[in-house]
Amino acid sequence: MSNQIKVIIGIVVAVLLGVVIYSTMGLAQFEVEVCVTYKGKSECRTAAGATKEEALRTAADNACAFLSSGRTDSMACGRTEPDSVRWIKE
Repeated sequence: MSNQIKVIIGIVVAVLLGVVIYSTMGLAQFEVEVCVTYKGKSECRTAAGATKEEALRTAADNACAFLSSGRTDSMACGRTEPDSVRWIKE
């Protein structure tokens, strides 16, 4: 393969990588920190999402992942009202 083709392939790969990174970063319109207490233990987690609901649900699910064990426990924790919700990016 000639050097010219290698350079063109490198540029195309770099552009595609840039587009993927840019589009991924643009999806996180909202960022939130949620603190949950479940069975006497507390955990706070931060998450981002394209919508407020997505960011809130993801942060709560992440906190519950640390507090619960098993599917039933995880679902019960997920229905727990958060102790605090702090919006970092709206």
